[in-house]
Amino acid sequence: MRPWAGSWRWITLVLLAWGTLLFYIGGHLVRDSEHPERSSRELSKILAKLERLKQQNEDLRRMAESLRIPEGQAEAGSLAAGRLRSLEDQLTRAKQKIHSFQKLTGDGPGPTQEELRRKAENGVKEFWYFVRNEVKKLANTELSERQKYADTLLQDLGHQERSIMTDLYYLSQADGVGDWRTKEAKDLSDLVQNRITYLQNPPDCSKARKLVCNINKGCGYGCQLHHVVYCFMIAYGTQRTLILESHNWRYAPGGWETVFLPVSNTCTDRSGASTGHWSGEAHDKDVQVVELPIVDSLHPRPPYLPLAIPEDLAPRLHRLHGDPSVWWVSQFVKYLVRPQGWLEKEIQQSTAKLGFKHPIIGVHVRRTDKVGTEAAFHPIEEYMLHVEEQFQLLARRVRVDKKRVYLATDDPSLLQEAKTKYPDYEFISDNSISWSAGLHNRYTENSLRGVILDIHFLSQTDFLVCTFSSQVCRVAYEIMQTLHPDASSFFYSLDDIYYFGGQNAHNQIAIYPHQPRNSEDIPLEPGDVIGVAGNHWDGYSKGINRKLGRTGLYPSYKVKEKIETVKYPLYPEADKLLNSQKK
Repeated sequence: MRPWAGSWRWITLVLLAWGTLLFYIGGHLVRDSEHPERSSRELSKILAKLERLKQQNEDLRRMAESLRIPEGQAEAGSLAAGRLRSLEDQLTRAKQKIHSFQKLTGDGPGPTQEELRRKAENGVKEFWYFVRNEVKKLANTELSERQKYADTLLQDLGHQERSIMTDLYYLSQADGVGDWRTKEAKDLSDLVQNRITYLQNPPDCSKARKLVCNINKGCGYGCQLHHVVYCFMIAYGTQRTLILESHNWRYAPGGWETVFLPVSNTCTDRSGASTGHWSGEAHDKDVQVVELPIVDSLHPRPPYLPLAIPEDLAPRLHRLHGDPSVWWVSQFVKYLVRPQGWLEKEIQQSTAKLGFKHPIIGVHVRRTDKVGTEAAFHPIEEYMLHVEEQFQLLARRVRVDKKRVYLATDDPSLLQEAKTKYPDYEFISDNSISWSAGLHNRYTENSLRGVILDIHFLSQTDFLVCTFSSQVCRVAYEIMQTLHPDASSFFYSLDDIYYFGGQNAHNQIAIYPHQPRNSEDIPLEPGDVIGVAGNHWDGYSKGINRKLGRTGLYPSYKVKEKIETVKYPLYPEADKLLNSQKK
């Protein structure tokens, strides 16, 4: 007997999975035919993939029809077959729309193209998470032959997912779009960096409105850096020069300026005619120097907190980047972590000493104080599963001479374990950094050097596998955004989605209806606002439907991000100066 014989549930799962993929690639990628902004060359490749998918669906349907359907399951089989025919009709219409598209102009992609491209990319990933999870669950309850068949199918599905993701990558680079994206990213970053520089260097420091931030929050380096970012965002929003107080910094007693460039060249003095603690932007308008508490004690809360972005930049950011909120945070991180000369030299020497080069994937394993309190224990095997998947994807774009992994961890024993278990990989790591990251050595200048180097190298990798419960990992991901036009998808987190400590609510908007499949699901209607709790990385996310007040699971592809915008100051004088410099 064949492994799948008699299992209509199995065939239905595969049919629906392939049908879902057809829906994403055929339906979503080409929804709006009024925007002729596709590359014919790249779209023809996607058409070929769609044709192969259609043929595979046809084979599966014939397979299903050849089976004897148990009593009570005929209705489910009929529904699945009907849905598949409907999806094939959508594919036919989608192909007609694709053929009607014209060549992309040199002005870069339209906002609709970029939105749909990212939606298709995200949809394929969510589809893969779902199918992988469902097949594993099914395989664990069946006979050994079924296990072998499930493993083979997972390999085939993974190959197909990587093939489509590769096509989408080349589509994103076609006909000058890659050049446009690079230029637009640089222009936007230059704009923001110039505005920050203007704010931080007032012509007369004695008269400048100031916001004082003390770096010595009782936490580690990543947490303290994010604390300063939060201060900086409020300074930017309230048009106050940030005064960073870092004397007797627990990592470097000499202060921030012994490691990074000063946040201001002209104004580091907190003195002023009047001083007060934060009472709200309106209440503090006549106070020259305002002291800011940690975000946990901030009241009232101004609108400038993450994950909001500036209203004036929002249209360009939506077009350019898959996660505008992360991009906005990254610009403040970029300004803050400009290294002093000795640190720059240290980074260059370490790069040469370690033999750091591409292609390379970054793995950050945080244990010690995190495990059992803020995060669960994850063995190295969990990380390496996603590392291998990414190398298979990278091999379709670049030559992979060696499978290199930059391993950053606070567990000194992990490097040898990884080398023993994965001898075909080259692990690049500095074990002295792992020792310095231990709790007994953490708050020292040597430990600070180590964590800065780890974050630097992690941000330089081609892909990041880590746990977003760690602020070190999130800082590396933020810096990664400053090195690429759009690195929003260059990660896999084993636990949390990206978040910023003290952020305002993270919401999504339902774009498709959803009827609960069990007691754990929540219903959705288009337009419902969902407060996000997390992504389970199996095709489902968890959150609260704010209209119904119900918390539960929902399909990740049925929602989109709700990006909040805020009326930040425009800094026209800084923009004029930047434009004159370009001329």
